[in-house]
Amino acid sequence: MNWKIEGRRDGIIKGALAISILAVIIGDAWLASCGFDSCPSARQIQSYQPDEGGRIYDRNGRLMGRLAVVRRMNVPISQVPRHVRQAFVATEDRRFYKHDGVDWRGFVRASIRNIRAFGVREGFSTITMQAARNSFVVRKYRNRSLRQKLIELRVARLMEKSLTKDQIFQLYLNAIYMGNGVYGIEAASRDLFGKSVGRLTLTEGAMLAALPKAPSAYTPRRHPKRALARRNLVLSLMVKEGYVSSERYAALSASRLRIARSQWRPDTRNDSYALDAVRAIADSVIEQGEADVADVTVYTTLDSRAQASADLAVRRRAAAIQRESRAWWNGKAHSIQGAMVALDPRTGDVRALVGGRTYERGNYNRALQAKRQPGSAFKPFVYAAAMSAGYSPASDVRDEPVEVVQGRKVWSPSNYNDEYLGLITFRRALMRSSNAAAVRVSQSVGLQRVIEGAHRMGIDSEIPAVPAVALGALDVTPIELVRAYAPFANGGFRIAPRLVKRIETRDGTALWSSETVAPQRVIDPRDAYEVTSMLRAVVDYGTGRPIRDHGARGMIAGKTGTTNDGTDVWFVGYTPNLVAAFWFGYDDPHAINGNASGGRLASPAWAEFYTRGWKEPVAPDSWAPPPGLDEVVTIDPTTGWIANDWCPARKTEYFKPGLGPRTECMEHGAPVYEPEWQDSTSWEGQVEREIDSFGKKVEKALGKIFRR
Repeated sequence: MNWKIEGRRDGIIKGALAISILAVIIGDAWLASCGFDSCPSARQIQSYQPDEGGRIYDRNGRLMGRLAVVRRMNVPISQVPRHVRQAFVATEDRRFYKHDGVDWRGFVRASIRNIRAFGVREGFSTITMQAARNSFVVRKYRNRSLRQKLIELRVARLMEKSLTKDQIFQLYLNAIYMGNGVYGIEAASRDLFGKSVGRLTLTEGAMLAALPKAPSAYTPRRHPKRALARRNLVLSLMVKEGYVSSERYAALSASRLRIARSQWRPDTRNDSYALDAVRAIADSVIEQGEADVADVTVYTTLDSRAQASADLAVRRRAAAIQRESRAWWNGKAHSIQGAMVALDPRTGDVRALVGGRTYERGNYNRALQAKRQPGSAFKPFVYAAAMSAGYSPASDVRDEPVEVVQGRKVWSPSNYNDEYLGLITFRRALMRSSNAAAVRVSQSVGLQRVIEGAHRMGIDSEIPAVPAVALGALDVTPIELVRAYAPFANGGFRIAPRLVKRIETRDGTALWSSETVAPQRVIDPRDAYEVTSMLRAVVDYGTGRPIRDHGARGMIAGKTGTTNDGTDVWFVGYTPNLVAAFWFGYDDPHAINGNASGGRLASPAWAEFYTRGWKEPVAPDSWAPPPGLDEVVTIDPTTGWIANDWCPARKTEYFKPGLGPRTECMEHGAPVYEPEWQDSTSWEGQVEREIDSFGKKVEKALGKIFRR
């Protein structure tokens, strides 16, 4: 009776085995093209590399970071010691160098044992099959099934035809999952032993080879006894295959496991808000396609040197402002934040972007999202509107107290420290950032013209039609403000900011590329030149003078910005090939301190960034006057009047016909210019200003009382 049962069982086994072999043969034929999906080509197989999180490159081809944090480091097989390779072969596929990708002996043996047990008791995956599974197959078929196994067989055969055995082995060693979120033997070696795989001992290599069968079950950090037993099994298999002598086994198996205290993680020290913005773009593109984030390469417009300098400048300046602010608030101030954007005004390509003082992945990116008032940094748009309305930098405006009627209310903005200069040129008004003059100019040209011009140049946010908008009473993001300044630098063209140039798959196939947006002329090139000329005077002689004091040289134009009560401080500066803005303030808006200003607090960051991170040369004729500025006058750039022998400075300037200055430097007793910034940082100067300001406020208040 037992003989009959055994005979029947052997018959069932043989029949099932025959059916299995027939199914594989038929399946292999049906899967000649991997089922209904195309098989990887020889080129795809040969170019494949296990992902390390995707790559992000700067505009010069320098690696800046990863798209995703993947705990893997690919290593060439030449750097893997022989005893480590032997441990894996003895454990995972002892006939690896003898079969053609599928070990049919192992297949028959496993099939018989599984059929006898009426279940899965033994696998037959070769190293090649595991390499296929962890590279091409698992990306399409996440759940294990007969269909996946058959495709795995097919891809393994293709890999054997396209790669050498060592190339397959290398792919396998870099692709396999090793537990604890780690992939590949190099990352596993660093994670478990704190060193590169090339420095592993024989017992450490055996421990790595013990993991692929069940990484979570044999991890030595959680299950040291189980891991030790598994490692010793690997050592015994190495003895069986002749890789280790039986005499050494006793000593090797008795050695202790020494595991590193700290786990290994990829270096993310160079991560930044700029890379987060790149990742967001890549995610949106990849969602529409079939590629994985970790499989693509992103080519950006960023400049890695400029980015590093920008990150450092924001961090250092924010810390300095923080110290000053805490002293003023008696130690109760919150954390000062900062943001920065720099782009090429000719193309819109973003060169650097900083979204906060200290990088936190996935956190609020202030450069792109924070809407804050620009304060006086908006004034150039007022004067640009004036240029388009027929005024010039030599036009006169009264720098005196001004009142604007708004319904039943009267709005009376004042200058900084209540200082007024009387009749001055537009150039001098912008240079000194006169509030009264800016309001008068905006009222003369019309608020609607100012608003429409700012929108055309690149500000997309709503601009309220109120008189205070002339002083920056609107909310904009740093990238909006930088974009809107670009037409001043490039001769009048609106540009579209661009951060990513193209995205490619692992094998170089184009997945996405940014479209080139043709620049659109939005202001007269003569107006752009005249505003730039005035803003160069701001840097050389006005509120932006700290830029020069901190070592920035060359052709630079720019404007400081300070909001009411010193809540926000800005400096927006540009050259012919770069526009950059720095902002500092609190996330919950309140005064930084009692003496906050964009010139004193923000401009040093711009100067540091420019001198350390931006070295692109500028052509001497980059800001040559455009056609139509035919009136050439030598002026005193500190006042905008015609120069004579009594002027402290001289400069050749260009105007539209009939719109040049008509007043000479000393004709009305104009004083020799002394920049207000000279004594602004000294203690005595600040005291004098406070006393003078207080006296003027008292005088103004008494005047109102007696008028009543």
